[in-house]
Amino acid sequence: MLAGCGFQLRRPPELAWKRIFLSGFSEDSTLADELRRQLRTSPGVTVVNTPAEADLVIESLQDATEPLVAATTATSQISEMTLRTRLRFRVRTAAGRELLAPTELAQTRDMSYSESSALAKQQEAALLFRAMHADLAMQVLRRLAALAPA
Repeated sequence: MLAGCGFQLRRPPELAWKRIFLSGFSEDSTLADELRRQLRTSPGVTVVNTPAEADLVIESLQDATEPLVAATTATSQISEMTLRTRLRFRVRTAAGRELLAPTELAQTRDMSYSESSALAKQQEAALLFRAMHADLAMQVLRRLAALAPA
């Protein structure tokens, strides 16, 4: 008899809550956009527009994206950058009961930098930030999947 190896493609986590509201994110937050996108891929989940419609509220306490200079040359030109993105959030029901205490998730990436290819390095940084945001959003979804309704 032939047995399978058990390989399965990664699927979005199954969430117990089906209507979710995102609160506290700025309008231009790329992390919030990524979180909305990943929530919509979960089976049966809808991102609603008001907390009154929601079963669950994800409240952003801090959503920061920051490029930092990590190293410079002797002529004071940037040679290395550190990219950081951080999300501090909490999860509560629409009634206000806290399900997940304030939690901080962070991602850091290092990249080389060259003034002669500044535009390419800017695009590389944007791609790295996008990847970090996708990873943070997936971490939030995994935490939501671990929460069980009372």
